[in-house]
Amino acid sequence: MDDRKGSFETNQISHFLGNYWDIIGGILFGITAFLFYTQHNIYFTTIFAAFAIGFLSITVSEIAEILAERLGEPLGSYVLTITAVIVEILLLFNVMLEASENISALNTVKGGIISAVIVDMNVLLGLAVFIGGLAFSEQQHNEDTSSTYTTILYVSALALLVPSILSNTHHGDDIIKKVSLIIGCLLFSFYIIILIFQTKTHTHFFKATARSRMFRFRRKLKEDEEEENEDYIFEKIPTFINFFFIFIFIFIIGILAELFAHDGLSVAKEYGISTGIAGLFIAIISVAPEIFTAIKAAKNDQIQRVVNIAMGASTVSILVTVPVLLLLGLIFDINLTLGFNALEVGALVFTIILAWKTTDDGETNYFEGISHLMLFLCYAVIAGYY
Repeated sequence: MDDRKGSFETNQISHFLGNYWDIIGGILFGITAFLFYTQHNIYFTTIFAAFAIGFLSITVSEIAEILAERLGEPLGSYVLTITAVIVEILLLFNVMLEASENISALNTVKGGIISAVIVDMNVLLGLAVFIGGLAFSEQQHNEDTSSTYTTILYVSALALLVPSILSNTHHGDDIIKKVSLIIGCLLFSFYIIILIFQTKTHTHFFKATARSRMFRFRRKLKEDEEEENEDYIFEKIPTFINFFFIFIFIFIIGILAELFAHDGLSVAKEYGISTGIAGLFIAIISVAPEIFTAIKAAKNDQIQRVVNIAMGASTVSILVTVPVLLLLGLIFDINLTLGFNALEVGALVFTIILAWKTTDDGETNYFEGISHLMLFLCYAVIAGYY
């Protein structure tokens, strides 16, 4: 009898840890980061803060995924992408606040903006397409989705080029800042139009045209999945309370982002880490939860959701992150402009062209996934030495 009771308690603990490992880990890592911060240990503060942000971002992603299932497409993918972008903005804004003490901070912010798109389109999309391609040979999605998103990203990338071009034609900093603010306003206006297009007038552009065989099989096993997740508290509570918890976790992430930015830049400066790599590291932390979600979707043959997440997140990264950071820079008197270097602009344009080529026919396979991963690795090598 005691053995059965002990086995039951062990299973309960194991089940609890399996459901809430990300929250437990995020809190423990966060507390540890804060303790090291009080001891002025910049190395361990940076490491533990990064882990805490990553773990709690996974929690936010899990709750957002529950909301996504309730809201359906395309609103579901929109919720997933916007939560990840909020984490990205928090990280980059806290790095931006360090500009008065560290002159490389603004370059790190600009590197982070571009890197978010690079990671979304090459790591997230590449890994998911590769893993899904190994499992199902070919996967189908709505070609209107990728066509629309690549057009949006191409136009947005060209808009970002405007201040960079002017910065090379002997214009003063005041003009570049003014042009950057104008471009920021245009980008956000473009986003409002896209949001209406995506959620009101042309929602069919962002939905799967047919259900795949594995997805149908998964739907048949829905009862088993619900039974497996029946003890997960966020599955039980109402939608508005889930939104409340998302904001709570994002608030905690914001505090951790301040620790990470303050000590992380000091570590990068001490070890001579390039601003490109620093920006790439920030992007990977903010995008990591979406990567897990996309891989899970690809394994379930839901490649439409992968495309929505990868390209939707990239779109929001440019059209929302850039205007918000420019506005915050204006409020806090930080001279952030959109003067990107040649590597960042080139990598962004080539990424969009590759995404267009690999998704325009509505089918993906593992070779196309590898192509995106190769582009990312090449960018990472150059960023390390640029």
